[in-house]
Amino acid sequence: MSFRKHRKQDLLNLIINAISDDGWNILYLHDPAFHPFILRIFKNGVSHDLTIYIWNLTHGGGSARAADEYRIQITGVERFENLGNGKVMILGWWEEGGVFAGFDFNYHNIHLGASPSIQIRESALRNGYVNGISAWEKGNSEIALAIRPDFLTTYIDSLNELHSFGTSNNDLKVLESVVESAEEINEETLNSVTENRREIVVSVKKKVRDNSFKNRILTAYSNRCAFCGIQLKLIDAAHIVPVEHNGTDDTSNGIALCAIHHRSYDRRLVKFNGDYSISTNTALLDELQNIGLDGGRENFINNLRAVIHLPPTINDRPHRENVETANTLRGW
Repeated sequence: MSFRKHRKQDLLNLIINAISDDGWNILYLHDPAFHPFILRIFKNGVSHDLTIYIWNLTHGGGSARAADEYRIQITGVERFENLGNGKVMILGWWEEGGVFAGFDFNYHNIHLGASPSIQIRESALRNGYVNGISAWEKGNSEIALAIRPDFLTTYIDSLNELHSFGTSNNDLKVLESVVESAEEINEETLNSVTENRREIVVSVKKKVRDNSFKNRILTAYSNRCAFCGIQLKLIDAAHIVPVEHNGTDDTSNGIALCAIHHRSYDRRLVKFNGDYSISTNTALLDELQNIGLDGGRENFINNLRAVIHLPPTINDRPHRENVETANTLRGW
């Protein structure tokens, strides 16, 4: 199989899609026709200004290089600079596996010289594809990270801290264990991590669980809203019984909902029942009508299916017990 090299704008689109798919908003702080790209991303009161350098990853080749070495061949840049007064990302894109590689700006903030390149091993890229994030120790406490697109914003959030894990063999081992099997990381293991990195391990662990749940739910429902059938990349993975009420991450405790039906489900405007039929909250809709906030009511009701769109696999369908518990918790 052959893979095409992406143009810079195609590579930018891969970054933009990964960030926006995770619910972050994006502002261009400089003309995106020029590389490096300078962006601001923000979500829920958190923002990051980013200077982003990116190239395709290519096989190292040549008898003097490791057989599984991939590298970015740096062109058009004499020195990496922090042009956005925020975080600097040095990225490669591995087309074969659909994975980014992230390199540590702090180790490469020098004059680059002639024909510079930065390397990562294919084994790390493959592990990143499987687990979401994978580290490769380059020596001298430097690590390169392979990052699947659904983990890119987690990488951005803790970019410098994640690269610092290379200074501790134990911390790095725990991080690798988290992405391989998040459920097996107990309090004792977490406490063995250097204090200023524990929060990073916890956030990565949560992201592993969240992404696993999201991917399973969206796949089960074919990226389609169970209430109205829309796709258009507007779909959330929602818990039926909330996590705060001991809801599990089992697929049978999840449902795929578009943004409007996710909010209306959480706000008790609509529910579904043990027989999978959909009901609206007539009393609440009438209250909204009495205060003049019922605009769109008819369209809202007419766009609902009679029964929810069901996953083809029976074990992935909402369990009746979960549905009844959730409806009780929501006051139905």
